[in-house]
Amino acid sequence: MIIDGQAEFRALLMHHVTTHWNDAIITAYDPTSAGHLPEEFSGAGNDIILLGDDQGDRDGLHTLKQFLKTPAFPAVIYFGSGEREEKAAVDRIGADGYLRRKKVLHDAFAVLLGDVLRKHRRIASTDSLFVGDIRTGIYPLIKGYRLIKKLATSEHSAVYLAEKESAGLRIVLKVLRQDPDVPDSIGLFDRFLQEYEMIADFEHPNIVKIYDLGVADNHAHIAMEYLPGGNLKQRIERPISGVRAVSFVKQIASALAKIHSVGILHRDLKPGNIMLREDGSIALIDFGLAKRMRLEQEITGSGEIFGTPYYMSPEQGHANEVDERSDIYSLGIIFYEMLSGEKPFRASDAMGIIYKHTHEPIPMLPVAHAQYQTVINLMLAKKPEDRLQNADEITAWF
Repeated sequence: MIIDGQAEFRALLMHHVTTHWNDAIITAYDPTSAGHLPEEFSGAGNDIILLGDDQGDRDGLHTLKQFLKTPAFPAVIYFGSGEREEKAAVDRIGADGYLRRKKVLHDAFAVLLGDVLRKHRRIASTDSLFVGDIRTGIYPLIKGYRLIKKLATSEHSAVYLAEKESAGLRIVLKVLRQDPDVPDSIGLFDRFLQEYEMIADFEHPNIVKIYDLGVADNHAHIAMEYLPGGNLKQRIERPISGVRAVSFVKQIASALAKIHSVGILHRDLKPGNIMLREDGSIALIDFGLAKRMRLEQEITGSGEIFGTPYYMSPEQGHANEVDERSDIYSLGIIFYEMLSGEKPFRASDAMGIIYKHTHEPIPMLPVAHAQYQTVINLMLAKKPEDRLQNADEITAWF
């Protein structure tokens, strides 16, 4: 049930609900035209109440208090101004959730609604996809896998440590949360599948192993190798010797040579996407921004900038055409950071960093690693034609 005095806002919430649960039955109530609900209103027959702060001549918090003092009242999500004091008051009163009405993001709304419904054991139509865990919330239920813990989450996906039950093998599950039937999420779903399709057949020691892809109802998952050694971003926080840095660069270059050989660019090479195994070897992960060269893919949009500015080549930063030399530039930035302990270009915002990649001179390495300055210069040349031209040329330098 949606209760709010603004018709447009009620319609917006209806859209969010029916987009995610197309079989939901919704009742809308306007307190400004129909009057305030009586004290004896119990909410019976509703799984959840979506209560906006537009309650006409009555304070929305007053209505919230009235509802929640009623025994066995349904779950309530309150939509308010976003002010800290109001949110604190809503929490004290005991609402099940709070969102800012002027900025209702679909993913956040859908996740909160699903969590609240399941918390109150009122099962939504997609409940078979989820199991509860008192420590970490709601998990997607993927047949054949036992979920252990959540490793990371983003706006559209989540990553879990899991066990493949048939083999007793620990793996990582990356799960797409967005509903692919929603028109504005088709591109996300396509990119998720492409990430699997492009690397699933690779057998390379420095590329993460992919075990399985599954699609069920409106969810998809990728099962991949579990890499317990953490990522290179964490490793860079401690000093790295020149010998170890060179070893890492050679392994990454080998992985790049493999993907480039089949026409794939990574486009988001950064320390966080480079993982370590227990034996110290490197594995390249997360090809979500990868793109097949010479293959038009409209799903990324024309002229959009993807990637991480700290590690982005000048041509990628300006949304120009890129090729394998852009990945070589990114690896050069990583090599510099491993040797110096610092990023070569910093600024107060993304565009400032992009500007420096294009216009600032390449910084000098510490004296202890001066022998690598020449190869750094060749990897970080501003113009692609002045760089090392392929990943094999990187390996040849050492």
